[in-house]
Amino acid sequence: MTNVTFKGNAVTLLGNEQKVGDIAPDFTVLNRDLEPVTLHDFDGSVRIISVVPSIDTSVCSQQTRRFNEEASGLENTVVLTVSVDLPFAQKKWCAAEGLENVITLSDHRDLSFGKAYGVVMKELRLLARSVFVVDAAGKIVHAEYVSEGTNHPDYEKAIESAKKA
Repeated sequence: MTNVTFKGNAVTLLGNEQKVGDIAPDFTVLNRDLEPVTLHDFDGSVRIISVVPSIDTSVCSQQTRRFNEEASGLENTVVLTVSVDLPFAQKKWCAAEGLENVITLSDHRDLSFGKAYGVVMKELRLLARSVFVVDAAGKIVHAEYVSEGTNHPDYEKAIESAKKA
């Protein structure tokens, strides 16, 4: 299992670690209107899944903005930002940031995504910063578990994987 720290403290990741080549597991999360959303709702598209501990922090905010800006020029690609923030907070953040086309998804209800992708930080009940790129056929072509939760992911590598997918 991947070793991850958050603010320098080791955390225990719960769930199933995913690797390049794995078939992306499905999950059920909530959108900003409290409607259930699954990975299969985006079948046929390349999916960049940007996972953040809390959208309303500086690194998480920057990560969300950067992936959405970078992916806007990619064909057949959607960026999904997943956190355990309540859908109401995600909606408020998007409005405050002026980002209408960002797809934020909340895993607060039952940690379906977090457990399926092995990113639940047991000690904090937050999701560990990570990025997954799933191709249109449903295969993981990029998986990054960021070793320190307050660091940025490798944006270039993830975007390059999405371009190739």
